[in-house]
Amino acid sequence: MTAAIDFYFDFSSPYGYFASTRIDELAQKYGRFVAWHPILLGVVFKTTGSSPLPQIPLKGEYCWRDFERTARFHDIEYKRPTHFPLPTTHAARAMLWLQNNHGADVATAFAKSVYHALFVDDINIAEPAEISKLAEPLGVDVHAMDAGATSYQIKDQLKAEVEVAMAKGVFGSPFVIIDGEPFWGFDRFNQIEDHLKRGRQTELRAVTSVDSNKEKKPA
Repeated sequence: MTAAIDFYFDFSSPYGYFASTRIDELAQKYGRFVAWHPILLGVVFKTTGSSPLPQIPLKGEYCWRDFERTARFHDIEYKRPTHFPLPTTHAARAMLWLQNNHGADVATAFAKSVYHALFVDDINIAEPAEISKLAEPLGVDVHAMDAGATSYQIKDQLKAEVEVAMAKGVFGSPFVIIDGEPFWGFDRFNQIEDHLKRGRQTELRAVTSVDSNKEKKPA
């Protein structure tokens, strides 16, 4: 079975949002599926010594311009959020609970809704009540989700997920790992597609070679 494409993101990441609108379609094009991994950049930044891009002197205003420009260039809906930066811990925990209890498809649909809420509808996704509203249309018991997202089990799971991500070298959002090859940033998606294309071509050559050898065997 073809290995998953690992997609690491923080819900407060504008570039992560842009990537979230493209990653599944790109993976499907090359016969892959995506494993979505919510992380907390605040934890990662304690290790890297970094900060949210818009808060970095000189770089901040450029980034706000680039978010707008990137959205326009790729024809992605985007509105500068007024709630920024903001904590995304509850949203990440809720997604893990959904993965555990409702499967990857529901959890991924929820993640896309959360991203859209922040970067298009300007909703404060740090509020648990807003997170519940986003999950409700997916047929989720939001009371169970809220309780699960605040449980020690999920808190420990998210902590472990972030630690595993950093052990794999993840230091930003979006961060994609394909067969051990890391890619950081939405601006690396052309390189990601090239990597997937080369991998598909290698697989096809291998299959063709096997089929050819079978035909050559004596009856």
